[in-house]
Amino acid sequence: MILPILQYGDPILRAKGKRIDEIDDCVRELAANMIETMHAAHGVGLAAQQIGEALQLTVLDISAVEDRPSTLKLDGKDADPTSAMPLVLINPEIELHGETEIGLEGCLSFPEITSDIERAHSVIVRAQSLEGGTIQFEAGGFLARAIQHEHDHLNGILFIDRMNSAAKAALSSRLRRLQKETRRGRRILPEERSLVSETTL
Repeated sequence: MILPILQYGDPILRAKGKRIDEIDDCVRELAANMIETMHAAHGVGLAAQQIGEALQLTVLDISAVEDRPSTLKLDGKDADPTSAMPLVLINPEIELHGETEIGLEGCLSFPEITSDIERAHSVIVRAQSLEGGTIQFEAGGFLARAIQHEHDHLNGILFIDRMNSAAKAALSSRLRRLQKETRRGRRILPEERSLVSETTL
């Protein structure tokens, strides 16, 4: 089921997600709906906060992104990142590694707004899977960026918080307009979005 995506100004986007103690059918159904919603919106990531649930749950799928390389290491060995997609991370913890780099990002909760954001080049991720087991892997490149973006969401941090002051100032009027739309109760459905971009997380 495709769910409405909350936009900037909705207070739940600033809420730290609650840890999921039991992975039951409700959690599995929520994850499936989030994947469907993310795909319908042409995004590469979606956090539970963005569909109104303050939980430590995010989904990702970078398999359609061809011009921004990703790397994946499982048990210390290189793997094809697309083979792990879509990726569901429950209660994820991340460690940042390597140099930082600047790259373009967007967000499904900020329609038609993008900015250059500095992120670590690679991350080590520990999380639970939908089956309840523990998964651990190292991600690099665009996948690492997407994971950091979604992990921020799970802690109530938005990508505008990572913008430099000049970029945020340049977008201030658009951000205020978005907040006003949200206060009026208008939520944007995936099919209404005019910007389709591989940077939309």
